[in-house]
Amino acid sequence: MFSAADSAFMARALRLARRGLATTTPNPRVGCVLVAAGAIVGEGWHERAGGPHAEIRALRAAGARARGATAYVSLEPCSHHGRTPPCVDALIEAGVARVVAAMEDPNPAVAGTGLARLNAAGIETACGLNEAEARELNVGFVSRMTRGRPWLRLKVAASLDGRTALADGRSQWITSREARRDAHAWRARSCAILTGIGTVRQDDPRLTVRDVPAPRQPLRVVVDSRLAIAPAAKLLEGGGALIAAAIDDPARIAALRARGAEVLVLPDGRGRVDLAALMAELGRRGINEVLCEGGARLNGALLAAGLADELLFYLAPCLIGDAALGMFDLPALADLGEKRTLEILELRRVGSDLRILARPLTPVPCPLTPAP
Repeated sequence: MFSAADSAFMARALRLARRGLATTTPNPRVGCVLVAAGAIVGEGWHERAGGPHAEIRALRAAGARARGATAYVSLEPCSHHGRTPPCVDALIEAGVARVVAAMEDPNPAVAGTGLARLNAAGIETACGLNEAEARELNVGFVSRMTRGRPWLRLKVAASLDGRTALADGRSQWITSREARRDAHAWRARSCAILTGIGTVRQDDPRLTVRDVPAPRQPLRVVVDSRLAIAPAAKLLEGGGALIAAAIDDPARIAALRARGAEVLVLPDGRGRVDLAALMAELGRRGINEVLCEGGARLNGALLAAGLADELLFYLAPCLIGDAALGMFDLPALADLGEKRTLEILELRRVGSDLRILARPLTPVPCPLTPAP
């Protein structure tokens, strides 16, 4: 169905799409390549919401050469009016002869209708080329469109014996500067950074992207059941932070709003924040990817609730000992058959540290560990 040339041009479209890795939110990352007589005549990628889509940029670059060309697009062209007109209309008007999409758009407003409209206009279409890579590139967008919540990635920096901090909470620095810079690149691609009140109290983090180029800053979200965050906390600087609480305390909420923060009261009935409700709310706000940089309690609560989609480990070549703090606060297991198994997707060295990207396999139900 697909030739070697098709695969090569789609690979180029996917590389272009990655240029929008940190800028397109809440939209998907999309690249487009126009090919005529075996040569690229135009290409483009979606840079940011409200700006031209990848197809439009490629068509502008190609001009009259787009007529009779094949368009390779990493995501099905849109067929609805959003901030910009439908890309299918532009492709039809330009006279392209064939459109190859890596995957259908999971957005219910599109979901196959883009390809159907192109077919109805006499344009040959094909879908599914390099689909797995295309889905990985937009894993958060797919999650939000199909599950109503963002893709949640837990980031953990630890020693080789799995310890994240000394017993008194001090953790700066276990991993190398190269690993911390790499973690900032993951921050940059995320729509939101999530942490718990324990981490805020101990480290007073800013939760901003600093070590890599940052065309925008992610939303900062704090799980703080009792609204214990100090109004002077660094992550409140500049406003725009989101505090998820379990109590409605007008005085504390007013103090946080005076600092430019928004407070959501999402109790779970047990005096804690309803984490599933928080994820659903972030999904409604157009958040595609969330990077959690919390402590063992929040990590354990998210994992136990089945909300953790991916784990990003940075393991430093050092040992800290059993008295130090661990990665996940989870109930004790009665049997090894209850262990949570992971699939390792990637293993690479970053500076002197080891970076592991893994995903939980079939979740094992266990009692929920309370969030902060």
